Amino acid sequence: MSTGTSGRTRHTKRITYRAVAVLAALLLPLATLVGLAAAPAQAAASATASFTKTSEWGSGFQGQWTVKNTGTTTINAWTVEWDFPATTTVGAYWDALVTSSGGHHTAKNREYNGTIAPGASVSFGFVASGDGEPSGCKLDGGPCDGSSGDDPPSAPGQAVSTGVTENSVSLSWPAATDDKGVKNYDVLRGGTVVGTVSGTTFTDTGLTADTAYTYTVVARDTAGQTGPASPPTTVRTGTGGGTDKPPSAPGTPQATAVTDTSVALKWTAATDDKGIKNYDVYRGAAKVATVAKLAWKDTGLTPGTDYAYTVVARDTADQTGKPSAPLTVRTTGGGGQPGDYAKVGYFVQWGIYGRGYTVKSLDTTGAAAKLTHLNYSFSNIDPVNLTCLNGVTKATSPNPQDPNQGDGAGDAWADYEKGFGAGESVDGVGDTWNQPLAGNYNQLKKLKAKYPKLKTLISVGGWTYSKYFSDAARTDASRQKFVKSCIDMYIKGDLPLTGGRGGAGAAAGVFDGFDLDWEWPGSEGHAGNHVSKDDKANNTLLFAEFRRQLDALSTTTGKKYLLTAFTPADPGKIEAGWDITTKDGTPSVFDYMDYANVQGYDFHGSGSDNSWEPNRTGHQGNLYTDAQDPYTTKFSVESTVRAYLDAGVEARKVVLGLAFYGRGWQQVADGGARGEWQAAGGAAPGQFPEEAGTRGYDNLLASVPNLTVHHDEQSVATYGYTGDKGQWWTFDDVWSINKKTAWLKSKSLGGVMIWEMSGDSGTLMTAVDSGLK
Repeated sequence: MSTGTSGRTRHTKRITYRAVAVLAALLLPLATLVGLAAAPAQAAASATASFTKTSEWGSGFQGQWTVKNTGTTTINAWTVEWDFPATTTVGAYWDALVTSSGGHHTAKNREYNGTIAPGASVSFGFVASGDGEPSGCKLDGGPCDGSSGDDPPSAPGQAVSTGVTENSVSLSWPAATDDKGVKNYDVLRGGTVVGTVSGTTFTDTGLTADTAYTYTVVARDTAGQTGPASPPTTVRTGTGGGTDKPPSAPGTPQATAVTDTSVALKWTAATDDKGIKNYDVYRGAAKVATVAKLAWKDTGLTPGTDYAYTVVARDTADQTGKPSAPLTVRTTGGGGQPGDYAKVGYFVQWGIYGRGYTVKSLDTTGAAAKLTHLNYSFSNIDPVNLTCLNGVTKATSPNPQDPNQGDGAGDAWADYEKGFGAGESVDGVGDTWNQPLAGNYNQLKKLKAKYPKLKTLISVGGWTYSKYFSDAARTDASRQKFVKSCIDMYIKGDLPLTGGRGGAGAAAGVFDGFDLDWEWPGSEGHAGNHVSKDDKANNTLLFAEFRRQLDALSTTTGKKYLLTAFTPADPGKIEAGWDITTKDGTPSVFDYMDYANVQGYDFHGSGSDNSWEPNRTGHQGNLYTDAQDPYTTKFSVESTVRAYLDAGVEARKVVLGLAFYGRGWQQVADGGARGEWQAAGGAAPGQFPEEAGTRGYDNLLASVPNLTVHHDEQSVATYGYTGDKGQWWTFDDVWSINKKTAWLKSKSLGGVMIWEMSGDSGTLMTAVDSGLK
């Protein structure tokens, strides 16, 4: 049976690679390991650190720090950090252990002065060259002045009326945000607090009929701090005769004119028992206009871009009703223009081990300058909590058929713990032991700084980590919990503390969105994967929840967050798990994503366990159906893409997958066809012992002796053969990439996706870039 959609190269990290990482940790300098292990014993809010220059001379000075316990419990250890300008250096020191990294200095207590009783203090000193003043002082990670460092909450969104009677007003408002969490809200009528609630709704009672009241809302955080008030809202109570109902939903907006930079809309009126006052127009989750008429024009838009609109009516009592059904409109232009195509590459977390492929490799090979998007693979799903999982260092089982192979697995060391030296770093600056973010994530941040147009996404799932997608997507509550956890971890950057790294906001700014790699909803994938008959519907609902929460975040940050997917080539898997057809008023899964990376490879192959197709060769990424294909299901790029387009998927949302690796067999008979579709004796030796049948493109050409490359003009497929009873390999090269990029441009597709970047040192990426100009 063809498992062309299995994604068999999409394995997570191997146990042998993890051993390399552990060995690297053991080889760290002792001082570094000691520094990583040290942790403050007392929060900075219960102590202060103050600096004085006890003496000065022309070329330097003697400095002293004093740490005072301002709390009510004993401090058992302390750490003071500060920065000096480059012109000032620290020499001799006493009563502390002082280490320096550039202009950053860290002092830790000695064994005899770490304990400070309440109200007591200790001092340490040093001699410095230069005349600089300290800055950026931190005591045990917090401000040296003893403040909490806790910012007050933001203003809540403007309240709206959800119900009015002659003596009551019901209100709701968008939540405020706070770095430590919002505790509750004060609701003010005029300047008087009339209620305090933990949620975002309130009903004010005992009011006078036909009277206007003005309300504001103020948030309070868990530290008791209050923030600024929301914009005011004025609501008039009813005149008697019962409850004033909110208006109905307006009709679905229609686009009356679309240009490269504008969309003109109209809609049918809502109804209300007391009359309609005006309409709010929303682009995504952001309100962009309030108008009294039934039409509006949105301007200043980006060519070739999707925009989703809804309209909400407001009545004369200032109550808002339900939103209209959404309308998605693409502005003209952009499509097919030079440089407009997506060039998406997957970077594998474990590539830094056996492959020796780091984030810096993306720069040195020239790939980073050519890519538009980079997908970092993979994040796992917590098998117990059904949340995004990180902060663990656990290898997968070496048995690819182990149903629990990926349970609880992850590599926080590679993600954000590992310190990269200057020679391995994108910007030539090595990591320090005490920075909260290191590893691949910090290198991605540096890569984005060098290439500001590059977008990075975190890929969740993959072949080995998709086991619990079905559970996480099962209910509305589980979807909300899962999505929130992923956004908190990867967009807000709240990484688990491990190995001295991580913490709240540590990875903020690294990722621009999510790539969901559920392999596969509603059908078989990795051994042991959980599958449900409801997966197809829940898959769409999961994407809807990601889009809802990401758009809600956009309203506070002003940033657009991406949502993409890896989708199958197998028609059976599409039907079982992917609702790709937009029905009357019912959104498809594509309505929530920016684009899909559609599988254009792994049509045929043989894996390490010989459970796939060990006995017959076959093309893994042929553009057209091969006339000689003996299988019942005849895979091709063209037929795969046609399945999506025929279902009504926008061509620009289809990004075609290419393989930067080859699949091979051994003991292949010639059969008069140079090995095509011929009998074989299993997977050929691979680039790595545990991955038989697979080699990266560069490795394949360099390591398989006597390989002659052939091009099948009819099916547009590249293959290599070493001769009768030898090895046969199927792969993409410059010739096939040129053919495929020309074809996808003729179909107005969105671009190219690459699995995965470590297989190529520049030849194939240059072909992709040239082909999409």
